[in-house]
Amino acid sequence: MEIEYSFDKRPTADQIIELYDNSGLPRPTHDMERIQKMFDNSNLIVTAWDKDLLVGVSRSLTDWVWACYLSDLAVRHDYKKEGIGRQLINLTKEKVGDQSMVLLLSVPTAMEYYPKVGFKRQESSFIIDRKEWRQIP
Repeated sequence: MEIEYSFDKRPTADQIIELYDNSGLPRPTHDMERIQKMFDNSNLIVTAWDKDLLVGVSRSLTDWVWACYLSDLAVRHDYKKEGIGRQLINLTKEKVGDQSMVLLLSVPTAMEYYPKVGFKRQESSFIIDRKEWRQIP
């Protein structure tokens, strides 16, 4: 299996939704317009492909010199434990450079994963939750 990583190859909303649903990442996949806006308004996206199949994605927002918020990290279920998530994170970090930190909010099911790939747990974060989260029907 040869995985191709790309900063330029953009997946369609359908491909993203299928990946998120397959990977178990809780996102509003029933709302294609919202998913498309999420990607249209992100300025650092790294994708992983097995030929024409989207197998992973890292979606971030960054200013390139101070902070990079890693919004989504998803890897197709059958491709987990192959180092794809780690490589997507490494490519994200490489692209933003040494002056920028990479930070994220983890879904509960990934809390044990992130320390294994170089993140350290922080106790100094705060959040104002979104008012609208339409659950998947």
